[in-house]
Amino acid sequence: MIRSLRLSLAHSTFLLSLLAGTSIARAQWTAPTDEELKMTSQAEVPGAPAVYLFKEEITEDKYHSWSKYVRLKVLTERGKEYANVELHQYQVTDRGGYTVSEIQGRTIHPDGTIIPFTGKPFEKLIEKGQGTKETAKVFTLPNVEVGSIIEYRYKLRYDDDRFIAPDWYIQSELYTRKAHYLWKPTDQQLVSKDERGEQLTNTVAWAPILPQGFQVKQSRLPGDGQASLELNIHDIAPTPDEEFMPPIQSLSYRVLFYYSPYRSVEEYWKNEGKGWSKSNDKFIGPGPKVKDAVKDLVVPSDTADQKLRKLYAAVMKLDNTAYNRGHSAAEEKAQGLSAAKSTDDIWERKRGTDDQIAELFVAFARAAGMKAYVMAVTDRDRSLFLPPYLSFSQLDDSIAIVAVDGKEQFFDPGQRYCPYGHLAWKHTLVQGLRQTDGGTALSGTPGESYKDSRTERLADLTMDDHGEVSGTVKMTWAGAPALNWRQRALRGDDTSLKRDLRVSLEHLMPSGMDVKVASIDNLEDYEKPLTVNYEVKGGIASSTGKRLLVPADIFEVNAKPTFPHEKREISVYFQYCYSVLDGVRIKFPSNLGLESLPAAEKLPYQKTAFYSLTTESSPTSITVHRNFLLGDIIFTPEQYPELRAFYNQFETKDQEPAVLKAAASAAAGN
Repeated sequence: MIRSLRLSLAHSTFLLSLLAGTSIARAQWTAPTDEELKMTSQAEVPGAPAVYLFKEEITEDKYHSWSKYVRLKVLTERGKEYANVELHQYQVTDRGGYTVSEIQGRTIHPDGTIIPFTGKPFEKLIEKGQGTKETAKVFTLPNVEVGSIIEYRYKLRYDDDRFIAPDWYIQSELYTRKAHYLWKPTDQQLVSKDERGEQLTNTVAWAPILPQGFQVKQSRLPGDGQASLELNIHDIAPTPDEEFMPPIQSLSYRVLFYYSPYRSVEEYWKNEGKGWSKSNDKFIGPGPKVKDAVKDLVVPSDTADQKLRKLYAAVMKLDNTAYNRGHSAAEEKAQGLSAAKSTDDIWERKRGTDDQIAELFVAFARAAGMKAYVMAVTDRDRSLFLPPYLSFSQLDDSIAIVAVDGKEQFFDPGQRYCPYGHLAWKHTLVQGLRQTDGGTALSGTPGESYKDSRTERLADLTMDDHGEVSGTVKMTWAGAPALNWRQRALRGDDTSLKRDLRVSLEHLMPSGMDVKVASIDNLEDYEKPLTVNYEVKGGIASSTGKRLLVPADIFEVNAKPTFPHEKREISVYFQYCYSVLDGVRIKFPSNLGLESLPAAEKLPYQKTAFYSLTTESSPTSITVHRNFLLGDIIFTPEQYPELRAFYNQFETKDQEPAVLKAAASAAAGN
């Protein structure tokens, strides 16, 4: 990525200080119109808490600053929350960052009264890492009430030897009446070097996603002839807020800029990919320590698969710093350690980042005589990969590809506890950049079956004649849900894990149930399903005269409609394919009899989803089996009505109860 360019501009510091010291640098506030003061709603978004009247972002390269100005109308009580403002800033040791300054603000009441912000922002620590520090300047605009207009402006300042190509995120959670974006890139030629050390001339490029009729205009400003890129836009709807949405950051209106010497998408990824691959190979090796380790870990008689399983198990035991606080540079130095330069260092220290551990696994595979490659991918839980956006910032994590018996397999050793031969769901069905025998290529990752991510929920309960039960629940997870719980355990302790497991079941069960975690099995054995055993007791039945209504599937008693809205604007997006298998047995006393059970049901949805419910009974028990299988993750708006009807049908079925009554009455009714 050529996004941040360091230049030697001796005169820029003087210009910036001159600008900061003059009062004419401060723009004037916008006088509110009578309509703005009186408005109580926005017709396009009924009930909206607030709307942006105007937003402006101006980036000036020669001053190394980015100015932002916001005018917002508060329409409801909830809209008053926008008076609380957090402005983030970021510092990197010896490598600059950006700081927030020149904060100004005011509140305007509907009668035109103006209350200026005179306070001092509070600096809050967000995150502190190895050589990095993220903070926020926090302030609250004064005396905000429903009907107020709030305004604030500030500047972000970057290092004098650095240019930052801006990102314009046009769409937000609020409706925007008008917005103005302006970038004044420097006229000075920006240069970089390719992998051969040859000079390249960089130009400005951008990847826009905009409503029809709007475009970025490139021109020269009158007067000084300063180059500029500008966008004026209006009446922008808020980002959709629907159930099961794709990563909206990848779909919302925005313009992403970057510096690049390349004239095409193919040229960029081919040439920059060479340097990326070369850098990876230099780190991977394999070096002598990795080669010696492989000799100790495998034996010549092992098959390729057996070797790879042993090597995968070895790297999975390492301390993965993505799941703990890591070690600061000072701590490393105190131990006589410098920054890791190769996979030999990672193996020797038995510690590394998620990407370094993935690269170590590739090094192991190569040392064992196999073809192995690194692939950089986008996390699907965050964003989607867009090849026309020529930036490596899209690529989040490294995975491994190894040829086993002539067939390529994908591995995710950087994801602690991810099973052998599988990918974390956020790395499935994504695009990225991979190594090949001849260089690099844009490529995709495979998906996984609903059979790979499985949840089993089993309840064995004994009920008294008042509808109170006691018994056990056994939850078993494999694939994505198991990985989620295992990684949550890494980020907490035993107490927090048991609390989270208990709360997760309480949310499923009838209200008031007493839930205790009895045991957790296979928490660290990632090749086996994760099992949690619970002890439960409490009321599950409701009484209607002489009858008891008992939930047929107690795991669905609190379920809400998955798709409550009749219409849909964007595709339905599930994180991964999965299956849920329920089994519930409830034993009841002999003085109760069964009056009715839900009828058996089988409901297919095309060839991508299936629901079934079956029931059994004896004189003193009922047993319910419920299965749900989802075999696809994307459903278009055109498919939505049929998909919604399918969900509504089986979710209605889930709420049908079993009916019990006094045994004599039940016998008389038969």
